[in-house]
Amino acid sequence: MAETPLYTHQKLSLYNSISGKKETFTPITPGNVGMYVCGPTVYSNVHLGNCRTFISFDLIYRYLKHLGYKVRYVRNITDAGHLESDADVGEDKVAKKARLEQLEPMEIVQRYTLDFHNVLAKFNTVPPSIEPTATGHIVEQIEIIKAIIENGFAYVVNGSVYFDVLKFNESNHYGKLSGRNLEDMITNTRELAAQSDKKNPQDFALWKKAEPQHIMRWPSPWSDGFPGWHLECTAMSSKYLGEHFDIHGGGMDLKFPHHECEIAQGEAACGQSPVNYWMHANMLTLNGKKMSKSTGNSISPAEIFSGETDKLSKAFAPTVARFFMLQAHYRSVLDFSSEALEASEKGFYRLMDAVQALPTIQTGSETKGLDVSAWRQTCYDAMNDDFNSPILIAKLFDAVKFINTLKEEKASITANDLELLSTMLRGFVFDVLGLLDSNEASSDIGDKLSGTVELLIRLRAEARANKDFATGDKIRDELADMGIQLKDGRDGTTFSLN
Repeated sequence: MAETPLYTHQKLSLYNSISGKKETFTPITPGNVGMYVCGPTVYSNVHLGNCRTFISFDLIYRYLKHLGYKVRYVRNITDAGHLESDADVGEDKVAKKARLEQLEPMEIVQRYTLDFHNVLAKFNTVPPSIEPTATGHIVEQIEIIKAIIENGFAYVVNGSVYFDVLKFNESNHYGKLSGRNLEDMITNTRELAAQSDKKNPQDFALWKKAEPQHIMRWPSPWSDGFPGWHLECTAMSSKYLGEHFDIHGGGMDLKFPHHECEIAQGEAACGQSPVNYWMHANMLTLNGKKMSKSTGNSISPAEIFSGETDKLSKAFAPTVARFFMLQAHYRSVLDFSSEALEASEKGFYRLMDAVQALPTIQTGSETKGLDVSAWRQTCYDAMNDDFNSPILIAKLFDAVKFINTLKEEKASITANDLELLSTMLRGFVFDVLGLLDSNEASSDIGDKLSGTVELLIRLRAEARANKDFATGDKIRDELADMGIQLKDGRDGTTFSLN
């Protein structure tokens, strides 16, 4: 007999950006979840803010599956149509990078798509069910534009097609996701009204006629051109999840205009709101300030992994950086700093030490010190409350404290409770949070660190053999200050990261 899925007795609530409150999650089709997340525009290396968004939705994806839902997770690749400044004018970001590097646009796309996949693999994110590309769905985008024109919500000017926001707003509410008022938007942009083919500055492009120099172009009923950036996600989400699906996610910066325009396009084409739950991950800061390449206040995933930056004191394993991000709620601003990462690293290794100690725990006739069943439910309560990973982690450290008392034989546990504790702790740590164990984390830091420490161990052994105990102690103590613990044994000296 099949096991009853966890979702049948775990009540999940999530924060819906469109209502501005937490709501009980009820999928459209019982037991099934359709989730779409806006992916990267692949014209440069993936930045850390993007990584945080995708790690946040990886947590959500993992937990939904943990609860027993069958999840179709769609995350797109934008490889055309995203113009500079997220606007309707300017150069295509991919085409511009191709021109600057004297490459074909698809060479740029291939290079940075591979970088994106490699970095997310280091962070141990689960690949989506489907990863469609904008260029692979031109036909679908053209069909949606036809439907929007036929329904009276778009117009053609000089080979370009624009969405008529004022016409749409007569019977719908443009601005309901971002909380913006169309009249205020019109007032703030009135002076720009005569500077383009648009009827109104708020109108946005569904299709743009390509200028002669524009490389990436496709035939359409209106012109040789390319689709608007907002349209791509409407086409890909509706193709793979239907015209009405459960969850749409992305970074907070996409709420307006990108997601606002998606809602308008979906309602204009299909006559219904496309998504039940809108979810947004918040931004990252660095040392208390907004991340910005132009000001130099930025850091890349590669710099975190290598330590080759003046922003950090050392290298950090990708799983430690992931653990650090998950110690903040996905809707809160997260500030990166070397000190914060160092503190997370210590916590991470304490957690791993406890997990690794579980097989050595002795069992007894009764459990004292922790109600394991009640603890298990507090972990679910945390995740059921809008995927509250920081509270979950706090509950996991309650178990860490208990395991340490068991190691010291100051508490006791039955065999059944130990099995439940072990199953749940490992399940939340590895399956839900998506962390790697400390051995994999250590290898992730790279052979350079290991080789350097082994060299110092040999130098320390030579110093001690020459009775230069002061140098030997200095090497040991300074490594300890950096979080590297030397352990002397009969078979030689080993090291571990604290």
